Amino acid sequence: MNTRLTSPHALVLALATAGVIGAVGAGAYTSARAVNAPTTNATSVAPAAMVTLPDFSTITSRDGPAVVNISVTGTAKASEDQAAVEMQGIDPDDPMFQFFRRFQGQMGPRAQQREVPMRAQGSGFIVSPDGIIMTNAHVVKDAKEVTVKLTDRREYRAKVLGADVKTDIAVLKIDAKNLPTLALGNTKDLKVGEWVLAIGSPFGFESTVTAGVVSAKGRSLPDDSYVPFIQTDVAVNPGNSGGPLLNTRGEVVGINSQIYSRSGGYQGVSFAIPIDVAVQVKDQIVATGKATHARLGVAVQEVNQAFADSFKLDKPEGALVSNIEKGGPGDKAGLKAGDVIRKVDGQPIVSSGDLPAVIGQLTPGKKVALEVWRQGEKQEFSAQLGDASDKPAQVAKNDSAAGQGKLGLALRPLQPQEKREAAIENGLLVEDVAGPSAMAGVQAGDVLLAINGTPARSLEQVREVVAKADKSVALLIQRGEDKIFVPVRIG
Repeated sequence: MNTRLTSPHALVLALATAGVIGAVGAGAYTSARAVNAPTTNATSVAPAAMVTLPDFSTITSRDGPAVVNISVTGTAKASEDQAAVEMQGIDPDDPMFQFFRRFQGQMGPRAQQREVPMRAQGSGFIVSPDGIIMTNAHVVKDAKEVTVKLTDRREYRAKVLGADVKTDIAVLKIDAKNLPTLALGNTKDLKVGEWVLAIGSPFGFESTVTAGVVSAKGRSLPDDSYVPFIQTDVAVNPGNSGGPLLNTRGEVVGINSQIYSRSGGYQGVSFAIPIDVAVQVKDQIVATGKATHARLGVAVQEVNQAFADSFKLDKPEGALVSNIEKGGPGDKAGLKAGDVIRKVDGQPIVSSGDLPAVIGQLTPGKKVALEVWRQGEKQEFSAQLGDASDKPAQVAKNDSAAGQGKLGLALRPLQPQEKREAAIENGLLVEDVAGPSAMAGVQAGDVLLAINGTPARSLEQVREVVAKADKSVALLIQRGEDKIFVPVRIG
């Protein structure tokens, strides 16, 4: 629920306890223009076609009563000096906030944390007449008391049946009967460019409606790898998190969840959780009080053009496996670092974020067929998925840029003691780095484990691979306990 405000210079994903401003909805808008050209040679220009926009007012009046306002009270942990400043009512964005924090810090060490009051608001919608309500998990995070307010001003104390942080879905229950409900749609039928609208309580302004179009589907975001988000340009602001995203038939196609913003407020890019994902989680929570997700037990990273050239892929798509959990599902299936996973049960994996989003929606224990690109060939593997609650899936990130020219690495074999300390059998220590490898992010002290999928056992082996490479090579680097592929341009 807590919206993350940042400086105007930093792009962030802000939790959208998020909403919609400006009421939209006025009946059907029509626009028609008949252009009559002067009669010349017995010809005339036909009237332009009439364009009709959706009637948002009908959807709002019919479905609005099933959208609720959610108020949350609770406590959050804060250091004592921060709590003292907040208790004086000073806004954290106020320059005096930092002054008082420093002043409090001079009074002695503040290692202890204390509970401070927390209040927040969000939105939700009713999915069953007996009081089942769906919202975001971050809306009810740290809640001690949840109050649901209907559009007819009735208020109910709500019970949190369960919340799933991985998908940001929570389910509430209020003690009421014969409540209005929203019809649930199908995200698969949703089209990019289609009109959608949101109803919620941005900044506490209840029953606010905004509209826009679907900008994209299947977006993978850095902080929510289990969800293939719907991107829209619907205005979403703090207070509308958990509210419904509706199509022009009044069916819920998503749950408004996040915004991409420089300021923490709406700037034209909003994200919603697909209703298909949300319903699957909701059904599990209602039945058991929690939701389960599968995992493959691999760390993956994006396949860019440099990696595609290195692994001889026809295009930069797939999830590049950079590390494998020993004894995990991927390890047992025979996957190796350097494999590129391109399909799961026939479903294409285009970006690295697609893999955890697809796997996370499956049931632990399920067997899946994996299409993998290895050493220039397509191969098939079968994996039995594990439970994500045992160990969270990891997605490695690589934001470094590849350079030009030769490799630029000074390497030497690892000593036996170094191999034992690093827990590896083979590898070459990077003693110095320059040129393209330095530009790509390789550092002295890194261990080169493999190049283009070939284990780095000797300097001669590295030279041979580089000599055969075309435009780039993919270096598997170990830094501390982390492993990641780094693309390096060599031509």
